[in-house]
Amino acid sequence: MDMLSKLTHLFQQALETREPPVNLLDSFVDHWKGITNYYIETTGQTRPVKQTDIPWRLKQMLDILVYEEAQQGQEEMGPCMEYLLQHKLLETLCTLGKAQYPPGMNQQVLVFFSKILVQIQKPMLHILNVYRPVQKLVRLCGLPGSQTEKEEAQFMFVVCSRVKQDPYVLNYILEIKKDNHSKRSISTSEDTEKGRSGETVSSNYPTASDPASTSSPQQHSPTDSPSTIFPANAGLIHVLVHLSRSQKSRVALKAFESLLLLVSIPKEDTAVCLAESTPLCQLLAERLCELFSQLPATLEPADIHSFPQTHWNVPFSQSGMQESQSFPGSEHMENFFAWLDFLDHLMREAPKSLAVKLAKEIHHCWLVGVLQHELLQMSEMGVLVNTALLCCSVRHIQSPAMVEELVSFLLGRQTQSEQRLDTESHVLRYQLIEHCDHISDEISITTLLLFEALLQKPHREILFNLVLRNLENRCYLTRTLGGGDDCRHFTDTDPVEENEELEEDPFFTDMYGEDEFNSSEQLLHRPQLIREHRCSGQTQALDIVNSFLCLVPQEAKTSQHVQGARYETYVHDAHEQFKECTAFLLDWDWPESLKPTELSVSSSDFFEGHFLKVLFDRIGRILEQPYELNLQVTSVLSRLAVFPHPHLHEYLLDPYIILAPGARSLFSVLIRVIGELMQRIEVIPNFTEKLVHVRRQLMGLDGESGVDHMPLLKGVIILEEFCKELAAIAFVKLPANNTNLQNTDTL
Repeated sequence: MDMLSKLTHLFQQALETREPPVNLLDSFVDHWKGITNYYIETTGQTRPVKQTDIPWRLKQMLDILVYEEAQQGQEEMGPCMEYLLQHKLLETLCTLGKAQYPPGMNQQVLVFFSKILVQIQKPMLHILNVYRPVQKLVRLCGLPGSQTEKEEAQFMFVVCSRVKQDPYVLNYILEIKKDNHSKRSISTSEDTEKGRSGETVSSNYPTASDPASTSSPQQHSPTDSPSTIFPANAGLIHVLVHLSRSQKSRVALKAFESLLLLVSIPKEDTAVCLAESTPLCQLLAERLCELFSQLPATLEPADIHSFPQTHWNVPFSQSGMQESQSFPGSEHMENFFAWLDFLDHLMREAPKSLAVKLAKEIHHCWLVGVLQHELLQMSEMGVLVNTALLCCSVRHIQSPAMVEELVSFLLGRQTQSEQRLDTESHVLRYQLIEHCDHISDEISITTLLLFEALLQKPHREILFNLVLRNLENRCYLTRTLGGGDDCRHFTDTDPVEENEELEEDPFFTDMYGEDEFNSSEQLLHRPQLIREHRCSGQTQALDIVNSFLCLVPQEAKTSQHVQGARYETYVHDAHEQFKECTAFLLDWDWPESLKPTELSVSSSDFFEGHFLKVLFDRIGRILEQPYELNLQVTSVLSRLAVFPHPHLHEYLLDPYIILAPGARSLFSVLIRVIGELMQRIEVIPNFTEKLVHVRRQLMGLDGESGVDHMPLLKGVIILEEFCKELAAIAFVKLPANNTNLQNTDTL
């Protein structure tokens, strides 16, 4: 055995002695000459490049470069890399790829560029003889009818990855218009180290005094700036947006990921460069408009509302393709909302300056340039479909920058209290609010869904614009000469005359003008509803909860007849909503207590604002409106009521405030509805039995059967549920000391 080992060792020594050491540079040059000789020796042949030895030689050259770098370490450049740079091999390869000779050469060049940028660890893209051919190769990507989209997408992804690693090289890759060259460019600590002389020599490479750099492969002068080389319409950004349109999902996904890499560079200077010196924001917004224009006008609103909110990359996954919805226009909707979600994701990942610029471009190009006209058109079907699309878009949008522009577009920037006759300050806002009370129930429901989606956005100005600016001075209250609120306090033993009681009743003072208010004969007489009056700051949760629970008359209640319909079931949902709304308030700077009222502010001028006016008008017609519409109106009002602003709570949930003449609150509107309901009940035989039957039908417990007065009966059921919901919200917002309150259900 020992003899065999010795023989093996001697044989290996003989082989090593007979084989001279390999010279990497000679081998590298030989392979390059092998490629160039092909073009010298062969002409007019149409053999594909894969049938030649060019792919093999390129792979050998790449392996040599990688091996050389591993041997040299990070301190200096090897002779093979020097040769590649000095003799402008990348430039030559780029030219051969452009010529597409032999056929398929462009594909091989793209693969070689991609691999060399990935496998060589030293920074390269700041070198003149690297970034110029990279620029030229970028210009060869994204051409119509390209057969190399896969390789192009991979190459672009690699370039963006290197830029993400070394953001300062973006200056050497982007192709910026001459007009924009004077704008602010990227500056980093690396620039400071290199100075402003125009040298881009890395500390890992030889300096200009080294022999290897005599042909200046690592240097360029300021006049050789990338901004003067190629026109901006064939640059990196255009190619990426073009590839994102590809029908090949893997290609499009790579383009999406490349754009994400670019915009997520955290350096502010890079963000400013992308925002101001490239067409990035404009191209992305234009693509959104293009996809929106492809949506069919015949889309069904129900399909739009039920369209799922999915992540932008789900359509590229196998599971996403299998789960995609199928209805007329579904593919176009998927493309549009995937792109919208992608842009929203970009704005969440990008530095603030770039996110704001992109959001403003979308505002200008899509919201104002396209969508506003569609929302204000005369066609009811057009208004319906586009409002539904806007509603779905609002649900998709999460980025703060885009939410800001959305609020500006829909609501404007007005901060003063609204005037009753002002319909011109922000036409779109006014029209959308009016659409909540449209002759078409479908348009009303869809627009209410839009506002509900808007109220779920964590943006302070939404609630302020729609409601709070009109409640700021608490002009809905009656003032005393002393400047305070006219809050009289009664005890159980206080004698109260009937006329005085009615005149002081805060539930009915909004029904008549100031001149008519003293005529007590005209007031609706319901003394059982008049309770102990207290100022809102002293009103206890138990009183408020019971006020809403006792609001619906006993003969119009169905909770005791149907299991699982009691008040307690609403408390959990109210608590979850309250937690969600409270989470918004961390930096909203809302007051914790009511603002003192001022006598100088005239309460006779109080206007609740167009939004609350429409909602109150709709609630006032709850007994005659369709069931689905009532559900949506009450849902929006519940959403408003759950916000913990003291003025909002007082105005929507405190039954005991004494309203100014002509003013109305949510509770006073509900009181008027109850009065109308009592009159209607008297003329409907077996009212309670019919009501319970309809309730069971809605819950799926009874089969369908013809019942008279169906809209009224459904309206009564919604009214009962709405009052319980308001009671639950009041309980959650003002928890009482009475631990048994949650078990109190007088309905």
